[in-house]
Amino acid sequence: MGLFSDIKEDVVGFVRDPTDEQKALFVAVVVMMIADRALWWIDFPFVVRTTAAVGAGFIGLFVASYLITGQFVPPDGDADEDEYVDEMDP
Repeated sequence: MGLFSDIKEDVVGFVRDPTDEQKALFVAVVVMMIADRALWWIDFPFVVRTTAAVGAGFIGLFVASYLITGQFVPPDGDADEDEYVDEMDP
């Protein structure tokens, strides 16, 4: 019963107090569903329709993330360019 109780807690947590990531992912899923149905009515082929819907979902994810957090990519706190070593460089 551990798996089902964990799933139940996750669903209840999502409904009652979603995190910013969950909100952005929810928006992405809704955008994908809307884009898929819109392209279905226009009668696009299946592969084109699903690929375009996923692309629209990614755009929705980035827009929702920006609107929620105010930035596209979170800052990389201790990133230092000098520490990077390219393993493929001879």
